[in-house]
Amino acid sequence: MDLRKLKKLIDLVEESGIAELEITEGEEKVRINRGGLATVTSTAPPTVAALPAIAPALPVASGESEPAAPEGHVLKAPMVGTFYRSASPGAKSFVEVGQTVSEGETVCIIEAMKLLNEIEADRSGTIKAILVENGQPVEYGHPLIVIG
Repeated sequence: MDLRKLKKLIDLVEESGIAELEITEGEEKVRINRGGLATVTSTAPPTVAALPAIAPALPVASGESEPAAPEGHVLKAPMVGTFYRSASPGAKSFVEVGQTVSEGETVCIIEAMKLLNEIEADRSGTIKAILVENGQPVEYGHPLIVIG
């Protein structure tokens, strides 16, 4: 099942307040418990995949200060995976700081389960900051890029 569809289902369970959701689509079956665990099974080759529960960000220790992010709209990761600035190693980055982007333009890639997912700008503007290093793992909701 597509990761975006799974993410949407998890969001629906969280927003609705229901305890559990089970959906069968073809040979695949998905069960999402409010406890934060989604299980995907298929009758073809037996496979079971568990999505990790999304943990809240850890608070910053009192002695440390978090660097201030530039002002603007923050584009967040729509899924868990590995962040890449370009389509392949050695290729030109999709965007650079100071570059103007249009809504719908590809700004990065997140690799999840061996699939490369193009992440598009959700608004037009200028790239103010890229908050993630190339090849860094990201979680759902992790800030990626600031668009001003």
